[in-house]
Order: sequence, then structure tokens, then C-alpha cells
Amino acid sequence: MLLSQWIAIGVAVTVAVLLVFALRWVLKHRLAKVWGAAQHVVARTAFSGYAAAAVLGANLALPSARDVGWSTYQTIQHSMRILMIATLTALGISLAYAVTDMILARLSIANGDADRKARRLQTQVRLLRRVLTSIIVVLAIAAILFTFDQVRALGAGLLASAGIIGIVAGVAAQSTLGNLFAGLQLAFSDALRIGDVVVVEGEWGRVEELSLVNVTIKIWDERRLVVPVANFTTTSFENWTKQGTAITAKVELPLDWEVPIAELREEAGRLITSSDHWDGRSWSCQVVNITETGEVIVRVVATAADTGAQWNIACQIREHLVTWLVANYPESLPRNRTQFLAADEDEVTYAARFPTSAFRRREPNGVSGPSGGDPGEV
Repeated sequence: MLLSQWIAIGVAVTVAVLLVFALRWVLKHRLAKVWGAAQHVVARTAFSGYAAAAVLGANLALPSARDVGWSTYQTIQHSMRILMIATLTALGISLAYAVTDMILARLSIANGDADRKARRLQTQVRLLRRVLTSIIVVLAIAAILFTFDQVRALGAGLLASAGIIGIVAGVAAQSTLGNLFAGLQLAFSDALRIGDVVVVEGEWGRVEELSLVNVTIKIWDERRLVVPVANFTTTSFENWTKQGTAITAKVELPLDWEVPIAELREEAGRLITSSDHWDGRSWSCQVVNITETGEVIVRVVATAADTGAQWNIACQIREHLVTWLVANYPESLPRNRTQFLAADEDEVTYAARFPTSAFRRREPNGVSGPSGGDPGEV
């Protein structure tokens, strides 16, 4: 290429980058005060905006193939065209994320558990922007493929075979499509939201991320449990915050029959009503069962505002009542009893006559004797 052509390309790239810089400055310092999405657009397009502008300017300034004598120039043109599609795709995804960031910022609240509607909308917006991103990427890949002459020549045949290709693709991507529709079903049926407290596969945690493929659950001990989205539509799971964050703490104490129920109930009530973790709704202390081993099951329940308070008040009740019982009523603690029965006069007489007999049997008349023999036999 001639020097003038290189200069033209450089000027085009410079002008395009300067225009993007000026537009970002206006968005950041002028429109941000009246348009909420402006600051999110500036933040999201920090790289993609300049990259798309530079590549687009270079493509516009590139000379035609007949003006350049290079044998590889057409390959360069083709590569620049593909690069332009890729950078414009990245810019489109950045703008989509900027708009959704504005919506999510409006939905953000101080206490994520307090507003179920906001968390439901957050889940839907995050999932929809992932779907939109997937669509944009698929369209970009299709546009890149159709820049090749061989693929464009096969376009008519591919269109005619769209039905067969669709069936094959559907079978091959059955798992992915199943997860996609399962994710949409979860988000729009309000069965699961980001921030929900759930119990899945025996693990207690909070939904941290809901994508098109997996649900990431942050377990209480900082581990992450990654579960396929389809599992939440085919198997049951516990959602502790579906209708609200209020929950009831339950503590069961296996105690002895001698436990003073009235005093225990009074002490439990004094503790619960003075606890900062109790939400003031209700509490109770009741004997709910008596086991076959002779234990009395006392259940203490107290309501709490959220799962964190529920855990704390349950531990508080358990620790306090155990300490109180040990200090004041140690006979109330679980214990095993053995009952010794006194022998009757006949058994005492027989034992004196036959001290070496290892086994004795009870006759119908109540007299004990050695198994299989007569009481008079030695």
C-alpha cells in the first residue's frame, strides 16, 4: 500500500477513537446526572468501545483489493472483517450488560432477604441477559461463518435441510436445552431466586448464582455447591425463604422423667423473651414425646426474623438450658435405670439346696427347679 493509504487508515482510526472518547466524556460528565444508564455504559464499554471504534475505522479506510498489489491482501481484508464483527459483538454485549446493570442497581436493597419481589426480578434480569448474550454470540458466529465463500455457497442447502439439522442439533444439545428451559422455568415461576436459603442434597446454603446451566449455592462453611439447573425442576428441595424470611427455631431435649416441666418452661420463656434474636412473634416449651427407653422429649420453639437469627437463638436455647439443668436439676439429665426384683421364698430355698445349679426354670406351680429335671434331683 502507498504511504497515503496508511496515513488514511491511521487518521480514520484516530478519529474513531477520539469520537468514542468524546462520547464517553459526555456520558460520564453530562448525561450521567439525567440518565441513570450513562455511568453503567461508561463502565462496561471501557475496552470494547475503543476496540470496536478502532477496528471499524480501519475497515472503513482500507483500500480495495485492486488498489493493492499484495497477494495476501484479501486474507487481511477478510481477517479485518471478522475482527470487526467480533468487536461489534463485544460492544453489543457490553451495552446489554450496561442496561441490565442499571436495572439491577435500582433493585438492589440493603437487606436482600427483606424484599422477595426485588430478588425475583434480579434473578430474571440476570438470566435474561445471559440468554440475550447467548443469542448475540450465536448470531455473531453465524455472521463470521457467512463471510467465507464456501459456507455462503452452502447456505441454500443448509436452509433446505434446516428441519433435519434442527432435529440433530436438538438431540445433541438436549442436556443444554433442558438446562436452559429449566432455568427460565425456575426464574419466572418464582420457585428459586438469587439470595434464597435452600437445602439441597443435605447441604444448607444460599443461592449465589443462577446461570443457564448451573445453580451455585454458597454453603455456610464457604464451600460452593454447583448443581445442574434441571435438578431443581425434577427433584424436590427446601426453600426456606420462598414466602418470606421469617422462620422458627426448634430445639429438642431428651430428658429424664424427673424434669420439672413448669420450671423448665419458665426458664425457657425468660431466656427467649430477653434474647435479641427473637422476633417477638411466638415461642413454646412442650413435652412432645416419650420414648421407649424412658426419655421425655421436650421441644422448645422460638420464632426468628431470618435464618441467621434462627440459628443463633437455637444455639442459645440449647446452651442455656443444658447449663441451667446441670446446675439446678441434674437429676433431669438423661440416664438409664435398672430395676432389681427381690426373689420369693421358694427361690431362696432352692438356691440354698442346689447352689451349683446354673439354670433354673419356673414350674407352673411357681416352684423353680433345674431346667429339664425335677426339683428333687441333684
